[in-house]
Amino acid sequence: MSTLLSQGKIADIALRNRVVMPPMCMYQSDDTAHPKDFHKYHYTARALGGVGLIIVEATSIEARGRISNNDLGIWTDEQMLTHKELVAECHKFGAKMALQIAHAGRKSEAKETTPVAPSAIAFSAEAPYKQPEELTVEGIEEIKGLFIAAALRAQKAGYDIIELHAAHGYLLCEFLSPLTNQRDDLYGGSLENRCRIVLEIAKAIIDKIDIPLMVRISADEWMENGWNVEDTIYLAKELEKIGVAAMHISAGGNHEVVDRMPAFEPLYQCDYAQKIKAAVSIPVIAVGLITTPQQGEEILGNGVCDFVAYGRELLRSPNFVFHAAQTFDEKEHIEHSYLRAY
Repeated sequence: MSTLLSQGKIADIALRNRVVMPPMCMYQSDDTAHPKDFHKYHYTARALGGVGLIIVEATSIEARGRISNNDLGIWTDEQMLTHKELVAECHKFGAKMALQIAHAGRKSEAKETTPVAPSAIAFSAEAPYKQPEELTVEGIEEIKGLFIAAALRAQKAGYDIIELHAAHGYLLCEFLSPLTNQRDDLYGGSLENRCRIVLEIAKAIIDKIDIPLMVRISADEWMENGWNVEDTIYLAKELEKIGVAAMHISAGGNHEVVDRMPAFEPLYQCDYAQKIKAAVSIPVIAVGLITTPQQGEEILGNGVCDFVAYGRELLRSPNFVFHAAQTFDEKEHIEHSYLRAY
């Protein structure tokens, strides 16, 4: 029996299999930041195709927190209502839905806004990146409130799980790194201080919502003297203590040029997930050029992770789960209308 196609749980949310669609920006919205018809068809196709958990792309908590002017947002009730329509369509076909709430920080390319960051260090001297403003303590409090408000709207929209985006060089990731966070207050300096904003936001969200919260982290920023997997283990343990339900482990993204570029080959980030899984008891999602059912089965069987994120492969193949069911000769996982094709 396939482990990849077996049921799993994140907190009390039962998933029909262990295939996860990770958040991938589609850049198909506009300045309203509403989900569009594209998003409805894009995500519903993967729900119909059998994916267990769909994590909707990075969705900003405010206008200046968008990665681009074509990103999704959930800072208004009107945006929440369009998300509600999207979630309802995907639920019809059995998928559980998560929303990644995010703030781009210094990596925002949104026009007519000034980005913010823990320290006034630009991601790049080249356009479209801009010089960010350093957040004041009051500004940090405002950001916390925006994350909480976004989480509450996500819950009202019907999402089953919320994912807090603290990876890939966006705002919360910038706070974690000693290279992009050069503050000398409670939110900078020591490892504990640099982790403070993520822990405070996560705790505040958990206290306010009734659905699970998971966190996505870049386990290593691939820089000498930068954020690394040992730091990630510390933060993952602290997040588990306050009630975070799962960890989603990626890497990189915080710098335009890195010191230690890994070889981009299948499973290249799975070692990070395995180290985090060994340190915590909550579920771990692995990513990293995972493209075949056999690879997912292998890493689950070897105790690397609890769920497998197929990113680019699910862009290529919305019916990936059906292909996996054919591979493992478990055709009961194929939607009956499609059985004649397998």
